Amino acid sequence: MHYPSLVAPQAASRLSGPTSLLTLLLIRGRWLSALLLGLLAFAAPAQAQQCAAGGEHTFSIHADGTLWAWGDNTYGQLGDGTFADRSTPVQVGNDTNWASVSTSNAHTIAVRTDGTLWAWGRNTFSELGDGTITDRSTPVQVGNDTNWASVAAGPGYTVAVRTDGTLWTWGLNHHGQLGNGTSTDYPNTRRVPGQVGTATNWASVAVGDLHTVALRTDGTLWTWGVNDYGQLGNGTIDNRLTPTQVGTATTWASVAAGNLHTAAVRTDGTLWAWGSNFSDQVGDGSTITRRTAPVQVGKATNWARVAAGINHTVAVRKDGTLWAWGSNDNGQIGSGPRGNGVTDNRRVPVQVGTDTNWTSVAAGDWHTVAKRTDGSLWAWGSNGEGQVGSTQLVPGRQMFPARIGTATNWASVSAAQYQTRAIQQDGALWAWGYNGNGELGTGVPITGRSTPVQVGTATSWASVVAARYYTLAIRQDGTLWAWGLNEGGQFGDGTKVNQRVPVQVGTATWTSVAAGVGHTVALRTDGTLWAWGSNYDGQLGDGTNTAHMTSMQVGTDTNWASVAAGGFHTVAVRTDGTLWAWGQNENGQLGDGTKVNRHVPVQVGTDTNWASVAAGGSHTLAIRKDGTLWTWGYNDDGQLGYGTTANMRIVPVQVGTATTWKSAAVGPRHTMALRTDGTLWAWGYNGNSELGDGTGVDRRAPVQVGTATNWANAATGLYHTVAVRTDGTLWAWGNNSSEQLGEPSLSTDPLLIEGGDGSLPLSLPAFSARTGGLRAAPVPLGSGAVLTLDFTLATPLVSAPLTLTDITGRVLLRRLISAPAGPAKLVVPELTSWPAGLYIVRLVIDGRPAQVKVVRE
Repeated sequence: MHYPSLVAPQAASRLSGPTSLLTLLLIRGRWLSALLLGLLAFAAPAQAQQCAAGGEHTFSIHADGTLWAWGDNTYGQLGDGTFADRSTPVQVGNDTNWASVSTSNAHTIAVRTDGTLWAWGRNTFSELGDGTITDRSTPVQVGNDTNWASVAAGPGYTVAVRTDGTLWTWGLNHHGQLGNGTSTDYPNTRRVPGQVGTATNWASVAVGDLHTVALRTDGTLWTWGVNDYGQLGNGTIDNRLTPTQVGTATTWASVAAGNLHTAAVRTDGTLWAWGSNFSDQVGDGSTITRRTAPVQVGKATNWARVAAGINHTVAVRKDGTLWAWGSNDNGQIGSGPRGNGVTDNRRVPVQVGTDTNWTSVAAGDWHTVAKRTDGSLWAWGSNGEGQVGSTQLVPGRQMFPARIGTATNWASVSAAQYQTRAIQQDGALWAWGYNGNGELGTGVPITGRSTPVQVGTATSWASVVAARYYTLAIRQDGTLWAWGLNEGGQFGDGTKVNQRVPVQVGTATWTSVAAGVGHTVALRTDGTLWAWGSNYDGQLGDGTNTAHMTSMQVGTDTNWASVAAGGFHTVAVRTDGTLWAWGQNENGQLGDGTKVNRHVPVQVGTDTNWASVAAGGSHTLAIRKDGTLWTWGYNDDGQLGYGTTANMRIVPVQVGTATTWKSAAVGPRHTMALRTDGTLWAWGYNGNSELGDGTGVDRRAPVQVGTATNWANAATGLYHTVAVRTDGTLWAWGNNSSEQLGEPSLSTDPLLIEGGDGSLPLSLPAFSARTGGLRAAPVPLGSGAVLTLDFTLATPLVSAPLTLTDITGRVLLRRLISAPAGPAKLVVPELTSWPAGLYIVRLVIDGRPAQVKVVRE
């Protein structure tokens, strides 16, 4: 983590769109249950003068003195009075005299033009300096002094300079990061500012993870705190409890502190860096993992300013070019496009694009923010908590079902870990999400795909199983294919060789396949059951715990009907309706009344009316022919669905009294199930909103996902869910950290966040513009009424990002839309799944957003 205080004097204005704005509300097949009330005038504060990036959030101060924030708000660090994340900029209060701001991963400190100091966010370690340990979601003043000049926020502590040149610190000091000569463990924190030494020539300060760097007016550079990677730059790896000079140079001009590294510019325009280099963030081109003293970064002598993230570095040259190096695992270097596989680290500075009008830059943990001379603000990298602030990206979590693309011919879907696979009705196979082991099957060595990409050209795929880091699929001719990670022989091809494209497994004909963490089980057309891969817990069912790299038959029975694989256990149904289980049983997931592992199939009870079965990480679910639902095994997250998290179950327990259960999908910690009426239900762990109920609250009993009654099938990943409706549309929700929802959550290219060209206030409810008009009817939209949109386009609209957010800024829906030039009318029939309330719809056209206020009664 890095926590610099970075002041950029150049101007910019909050993005509001040009003087002629196209405002469009167009969604085909996916919509919100909301009423278009009218157009919202864009907020149009004057030009911006500073940006700051925290761990996963961002701030911008405008020249009118207003302060704006977006991204992670877990501790109230955005200062807007809530603890809700924001995916687009929101104003912090109504004050118009903010001068500078600095933010850590959990708290924010800012100086006003009157010299007062304000703080908000987490205060566990007294980092706010208000004399308490109370978290604050709105700014509170730090003391009564009016001579604060600059400030830097670190993890649990704060450092600030006053106009008289004195240096002050407060908060956590367990590694001497306060620089006062002591080191005290929590809870012995400094609750109010305390002066560091007696020097009165401090000029500026920057804060890393647990180290501090500061410049004096005489051009000397001083450091203190943790030094295990040489980040203090004093030639050692010894911690320092008081400021220690870095060398003897007196020409230091500016400095930035990353998580475990430091970078600084000298008055001669040279750039220097030191500390951890494990991700190449020092930028000197070497493979040395740490530098304990400053080393020059290249030979350029025109560096102007620098910023440091958790493991990447960015800097602006005097010619207006922008450069970046270090880790690029989230695209934070800005060297896109990601589709070309360019998310590798950079050992030396690489230019970000070709523009020559960059003026300032700030670096978050995994994102970067920069400003241009035209006043516009741009951002890129991870948008996991909305910190990029672009409507072209979705945050790392989707709370409600969101439609993937526009296709209406999806047939089935499978999900695992951080990836998704789906088959269309024409037999084509598509994949997206994480691809570190080639599990997407595209043959391209890149880290992932944010949107569906076809696996080869075959159109004969019948079924697919997304396993943990590998994939198995059966074609319509019954052949079995595998790709991805094969370190445990889980392909069954007799090798442990990974594959980036599908390879055929033997010549047998298969009807179905299932996969656990490292083992595979499959049914043949003759009713025999076969297994291979890892067998540590007896999950292959051959009576041993010996792994197999080729298929071996489970017993001699020829009446197996279906099979499912959990993390380390296997369950299967026979044609006579009996249920059998084997493998790991420490959580009772076999359902045989014990917690003893089984190396061969054992019958679960004596019932003969089991219809289907599904297996999670350590729990199992099965449906009987009478439509009742039964669960057993691990239950710490309520994934068994019987109303409590108490106790595991070692025998099947009925879930409720419903007799209309049709099918189920089971993840490691959450469960999804469909009823015969087409409704979808969810329960269990919900920390990533994988249940799709609009919350992050775990559910101990089934809750319905929206009100739709046309769900056809569903699949569960580690923390996400995907499902197909009977109309052939595909939907996803939950965690999107690897873009497994089929929507981009990071960008390797700079995205426009705030424009520098002013804005056009729009009236309510009328709208007119050079490109045409938009009209909604009826207004208001009563129960049962259908929303109709009329509009005219002067030019075609092609793949324009449209998003729906709630009033907290959380993205609820997103899609790319297209429309031809000329008049158009759109009927929006789907007003069924959203609660009453206020929503904002934003449409980005050529990088400029229009937005409308939406209310559902």
